[in-house]
Amino acid sequence: MGLRIGIDLGGTNLRVGLVNEKGQILNEQECPTEPQKGSDCVIQNMIKMIESVKGDKSIIGVGIGSPGPLNPKTGVIIEPPNLTGWSNVPIVELVSKATGLSVTLDNDANAAALAEATIGAGAKHESVFYITVSTGIGGGLVIGKKVFQGAQGYAGEIGNMIVNPNGRNHANLNPGALEAQASGTAISAIGREKLGITGGAAEVFRLAEEGHTEAKKLIDEALQYLAIGIANLAHSINPEVFILGGGVLKSEKQVLEPLREKVKALVYPGLRDSIQILPAGLGTKAGIIGAAFLAG
Repeated sequence: MGLRIGIDLGGTNLRVGLVNEKGQILNEQECPTEPQKGSDCVIQNMIKMIESVKGDKSIIGVGIGSPGPLNPKTGVIIEPPNLTGWSNVPIVELVSKATGLSVTLDNDANAAALAEATIGAGAKHESVFYITVSTGIGGGLVIGKKVFQGAQGYAGEIGNMIVNPNGRNHANLNPGALEAQASGTAISAIGREKLGITGGAAEVFRLAEEGHTEAKKLIDEALQYLAIGIANLAHSINPEVFILGGGVLKSEKQVLEPLREKVKALVYPGLRDSIQILPAGLGTKAGIIGAAFLAG
C-alpha cells in the first residue's frame, strides 16, 4: 500500500497525518480549523501541513474526510452546517493543483467508519455502521471493508434524519433532525437555555453524573433521540454492529449502557438480543487513518 496522507477536516480542528499501510500515523500536525476565516485560508493551512508531514517521502495519495454534505465524485464540499460560510468548494481540485498529488474526498464519518471497520472495533465484522456524536452527528456504512456512498454521496447523512417532527432548528437541517436534538452542539445549547450553564456539553454530562436532576433529564432526552435514530437504522440497514465515536460518547456507564436499553425497546423483538453497539476503538485518530485509507 505504501504511505498516504490522511486529513481530518473538522468543524473545530484540522488534523493532517502521514499514515502507513497498517494504519499507523508516522507524523501528525493539528491546528484549529477556524472555518469562519473562509475556505481559502483553511485550504492554505492544509497545504502547508501536507508538505510538512510529507517531507521527502513518496506518497500514494491524499485522502480528505470532511463534514457533509459533499460530493465525493466531483470532489466538492457543498454546504456543511459545521463549516460556516462554505459553499461549493472544489477542495480536491485546489489541493491537487497545489501539491501535485492525487486527492480523494469523502464524508468525515465515512472516513472514520472505514478506519473502525478495517483496523478498529469493527474489524471482525462484515457490515459496520459508524456513528459519530461530536459538534455534529454523522454516520458511515461500511460493507466488506468498502464505504457505501450512495448514488449522490449522501449515504450516512443521519444528522439530518428527523427524529422529532416538532423539534429544534439547527443550521440548514430539518427541524427536529438528529443533530439538532442530540449532538454536542445541541446538548450545549439546551444546557444554556434550561440550566444556564456555559461549559457546553461536557458540563451537562458532569452535572448529570453528579446527580443534577435537570441535567440527567437533558442527557436522557438526547439519548432517546439517538436511540430512535439507531432503531431506524437497525430496521432499514440491519448492520452486524453499530460503532459509536465522537467526543460526546465517552462514558460506557453514562451513555452506552442506557442507550443500548433504549434501542432494545424500539426494535422488533427478534433484533433485541442481536444488536451490538460498541464504543469506537481508535478515538480521535480514526478520522486521519480512515481518510488515508480512502486515498489512492
